Amino acid sequence: MEKILLVVDAINMDESALVFASYLASLTKSTITGVFLENFENEERPVLKLMNGLAYMNLEAVEVSANRQDKISLIEKNISLFKEGCANRKITCGLHRDRGVPFYELINESRFADVLVIDADTSFKKRYDGTPSEFVKDILSKAECPVIVAPERFDGVDEIVFTYYGTSSSMFAIKQFTYLFPELKDKKISVIQVNKNGEWHDMDKYKLKEWLKEHYSDIQFEALKGETDSTLFDYLLKRKNIFLVMGAYGRNALLQFFRKSHADILIQNIMKPIFIAHL
Repeated sequence: MEKILLVVDAINMDESALVFASYLASLTKSTITGVFLENFENEERPVLKLMNGLAYMNLEAVEVSANRQDKISLIEKNISLFKEGCANRKITCGLHRDRGVPFYELINESRFADVLVIDADTSFKKRYDGTPSEFVKDILSKAECPVIVAPERFDGVDEIVFTYYGTSSSMFAIKQFTYLFPELKDKKISVIQVNKNGEWHDMDKYKLKEWLKEHYSDIQFEALKGETDSTLFDYLLKRKNIFLVMGAYGRNALLQFFRKSHADILIQNIMKPIFIAHL
C-alpha cells in the first residue's frame, strides 16, 4: 500500500483519526494525504462578471465576515497541526484542500487512493445526526476504495477479526485487507460466522482456511449461533485490540448493518477500527 487518504473536516479536525492513520502509515511505509474538506459552498453565491466584453458567472463569498475569517484562520491552524503531527511521527504527508461539496470531492479522491480513513462522526450538518453520521454512511456505500472507520481511542492491534457469510463481498473484503496489510501476517486471525445452527459449512471452511494459510500463520474459526447483528456485537464487545474486517454490497446492506442502536454499541463503545470494502 502506498497512499492513505485521511478525511479531515477542515474546521473540526479529529486528532484521534490522525493517530490511527499514522499507525497505518508507519506500518506500511505509506504516505498520508490529508483531504481537508472546507465546505464553504453555502457561504458563496453566483456573481455575474465581465471579462473582455463577455459575461460569466463566478462564485464569491457573500461577505468577508469576521466569522468567515475565523474559519479560515482555524483551517490554517489545523493544517499546521496535521503537518506537525506527521513530521513528529516521521511520516510523509501530502495535502489536498477541497473547497467544493464534501461528498462529491471525497468520492472523487477515493478513486485514486488505496484506503480511506474517516472518523465516524464526520458531518457537515449543523445538528448532530448520529454515529456514524449520514455523511459517513454515504461515503461507506459510495467510496471507490476500502474505508476504515477510525476508533476514538487506539491501543494497537493484537487480533484481526474477519466476518465471513459465504458471500462474494465478505471474501472480497478479506482479500482486500490481506493485500493491503501484509505486515499483519503474524497477527492472530479469527474468522467469524453467525448463523442459526452455529456451524460452519465444511467446504467453505476448508477452502477459506486453505487460502488464509498462504497469508497468515495463526488462524482460528468460530461459528456463533444466533441472530447475526446482536450475536456479533456481543462477541466483539468482549474482544480487545482487534481490527474488524467486513464486506458489504451497496447502500442497503450498509444501512442495515449501521442501524443506530447497533452502531452506537459498535463504534462508540468498543473503540475498534472497522475495515469495510464492497464490490
